[in-house]
Amino acid sequence: MIDTPVHSAFHHVQEELGAEFGDWDGWLWTTGFGDRAGEYAAVRDGAGIWDCSALIKWDFHGPDALRAADRLIANDVLAYGPGRVRYTALLDEHGRMLDDATIYVFGPDHVWFMTNRFDLADHLRDVSAGLAVTIDLVVHELPHVQFQGPRTREILQRHVDVDLAKLPYFRFLTEPVTVGPVPAWIARTGLSGEIGYELFVRPEHAEQLWRTLTASGEVRPYGFDALDILRIEAGMILPGYDYTPGESSPFDINFERFMKLDGRDFHGGAAIRAERAAGEPTLRLASLAIEGDEVPEVGAEVTLNGTPVGTATSPTASPRLGTIALAILDRASATPGTRVEVALAGGSAAATVGEPARYDPDKRRPRA
Repeated sequence: MIDTPVHSAFHHVQEELGAEFGDWDGWLWTTGFGDRAGEYAAVRDGAGIWDCSALIKWDFHGPDALRAADRLIANDVLAYGPGRVRYTALLDEHGRMLDDATIYVFGPDHVWFMTNRFDLADHLRDVSAGLAVTIDLVVHELPHVQFQGPRTREILQRHVDVDLAKLPYFRFLTEPVTVGPVPAWIARTGLSGEIGYELFVRPEHAEQLWRTLTASGEVRPYGFDALDILRIEAGMILPGYDYTPGESSPFDINFERFMKLDGRDFHGGAAIRAERAAGEPTLRLASLAIEGDEVPEVGAEVTLNGTPVGTATSPTASPRLGTIALAILDRASATPGTRVEVALAGGSAAATVGEPARYDPDKRRPRA
């Protein structure tokens, strides 16, 4: 148990800017800079920077590093060469979601494995038993930021010698490059629904990286409060809200597209294949466009003709899309266009079901 919250290596430079912080799982996350709508708009229209250092990084190294990652996840990375990034589900032996994970492949003997949870060390090592791999927690040694928005390529390009237009979506540079005066690893990934990058540095270079990216005044810092709107609009999930670790099936959150179940031996594989064989998923991730300005509570009941059909897992007030939410619904009720009711503090509001991503559902913007 951590009694004193951990400050990221970017904490001081954000504190200078008037950042507000909140304790989440023992880390001080940046919640915002006093203007949620302005921070949101910066990412949608220009460029924003968010300190996401508390996302948990594990370093897998040794001859079987890639094999260990492949055994742990519900997707194939054995065929992945250096510079590839894979997003997928991390399952328990019953095929339930433990976490959603992102894997960065340096080579067969070196992988970064990013999770949301600190408490997975025993699981990662137990599942990897018998393989020649060492797994180290490196979250403190590898702070990083998300640099997101339609102008980020233009702005970042001024500070690097590599041609960023040649770095495709879900790829990364396996060797650090100089960003202004400091070395950093650059990945073409992010949690915003926009084109963007994640930049990883050593702690001693963190503040200088931040100052380099923001020196022109064109980049606006943002916090989790703005990030929450961005990711809900884009249909991006959050553990503890949109799924319950150890209880939810990956099918509940439409994770089929992030899994490869056949022809592989991975942890939870037998259970999840049996679930698939039993029939169509009973629950699905969808979005709700809710009438009115009142935002429902997290977990608000969703009904159809008076019958409960699910819950609003991640509700928010979007500056551009109105009152919306991600929701887990019965399969029959998750069809786009279905009219439902969402519980509010003083009654209910009508809502229309849609695809999980209300913003750019085809993901054309981040792929640009």
